[in-house]
Amino acid sequence: MRPDVERWLARRTFAAADFSVQSLLAAKSSSTVSVVLPALDEEETVGAIVATIRRELMSGGSAGSLVDELLVVDSGSTDRTAAVAAAAGATVIQRDAILPGLDPLPGKGEVLWRSLVASSGDIVVFIDADLRSFDASYVTGLLGPLLLDPTVSMVKALYDRPLRADDAVLAGGGGRVTELVARPLINLHWPELAGVVQPLAGEYAARRALLEVLSFPTGYGVELALLVDTLQIAGLDAIAQVDLGVRHHRHQSDQRLGLMASEIMQVALRRLEQAGRIRLRGPLNPTIAQFERTAGGMDVSTYDVELVERPPMVTLTDYAAARSSRGTRAS
Repeated sequence: MRPDVERWLARRTFAAADFSVQSLLAAKSSSTVSVVLPALDEEETVGAIVATIRRELMSGGSAGSLVDELLVVDSGSTDRTAAVAAAAGATVIQRDAILPGLDPLPGKGEVLWRSLVASSGDIVVFIDADLRSFDASYVTGLLGPLLLDPTVSMVKALYDRPLRADDAVLAGGGGRVTELVARPLINLHWPELAGVVQPLAGEYAARRALLEVLSFPTGYGVELALLVDTLQIAGLDAIAQVDLGVRHHRHQSDQRLGLMASEIMQVALRRLEQAGRIRLRGPLNPTIAQFERTAGGMDVSTYDVELVERPPMVTLTDYAAARSSRGTRAS
C-alpha cells in the first residue's frame, strides 16, 4: 500500500467508541448538526432509528442536544414511512416539496441534494433508513472527527456487511458492488483513496460548506462522486473514516445491483474525462440489458441508467433564498 495511504489510515481511522456524547457536546460549541434520513418505503425500520436519535441525542437537558435537527426526506413512499417517522419524532418532508419549482428526478442522490435546502445544520449526517442494526453511536462516531478536528470535512462509515444466503451468513458478502466495481475503480484511478474501507457507505457526515460545492448524481453513484470530488477539492486529509461495527440492512437483488454498478462506472468515467485523464469517443450508452431464464427461454429486460447530476447548491438562487428565509447563516 502507498505510504500516503498508510499514513492516512493511521491518522484518519477511528472507532465509534472513541467518541462519547459528553466529549462531543463539549466540542460542539456553536456548531449545529442535522441528521437526514433519505427514505423510500422503510416503515419497518425508520421508526426505531428516529426514536433512538430523539431519545439519546436530542434530549440533553441543560447540557444541550448533540443533534439539533432530525429530518426524514420521503421520496414517494407508498407505505406508512412518513407516518411512522413523524410519530417517532422526526420532521418529515416530502422530496417534491423541496424546491417545488424544479421537477424531481428519481434516485437517492436527488433526495440527498434536495435535503441541503430542507436542513439547516453546519454539519449534515446522512443515515440510511433501512438499517436494522442502528445505534446512536452511528451518529456520534460520524460526528467525532468533524467536531474535534477542524481540518476534517467528510467522515465515512466503515463496517462489516454480512449477507444472509438461505441458511448461511456470509460475513463480508453484503458489499458486492463495492468489491466488484467501486474498489477496483478506486485503486486503479484514485489510489489515494485505497484505504477507505466502505467507499459506498450510505452513512457519512460532512460540513455543509463542503456539500454545498459538490455536484450530486441523482442516483446510486452519489456516494462515489462525493468521495472522489472531496479528494479533488479538499485533499485526502479532509476525509476520515469511523468503524461502526456491523451493519444489517435490506439487501438488493443482483439485477438491482447491476443497475447501481452501471451508474457508479459512469460516475468514474465522467470524472476521469473531466480531469483530462481519459478521452471518451462519444456519449456513453445508458441502456443496460439484463437476462432471466423463463419457461420459454431467456427473457431480456432493458433499463436506461443515464447519469444525471445536480449542480452544486451554491449555484442555485433558490438555495440562498431558502437559507436566508430560515435565518441560518450561509457557510
